[in-house]
Amino acid sequence: MLYLVHMDVHIPDTVPAEQAAEIKAREKAYSQELQRAGVWVHLWRVVGEYANYSVFDVESNDQLHEVLSNLPLFPFMTITVTPLAQHPSAIR
Repeated sequence: MLYLVHMDVHIPDTVPAEQAAEIKAREKAYSQELQRAGVWVHLWRVVGEYANYSVFDVESNDQLHEVLSNLPLFPFMTITVTPLAQHPSAIR
């Protein structure tokens, strides 16, 4: 099942810079692991924002929830999920 996910990140100023850097490093490692596994199919930055649009390929709503809630930046995110279906005019 494919999902379009918009993630908007807001790390509070009260989080020390060193801690924020450590969280971001764990986030990068986890996201790259998911990309290599074929779960995180696309990752696109939103220009001028600390946000992204991503496409995930998972087996269920529950698996997507697990993947997203395990993101180290999850506590600092606003997430919008849109399920995707094949378009009848698509050639791929």
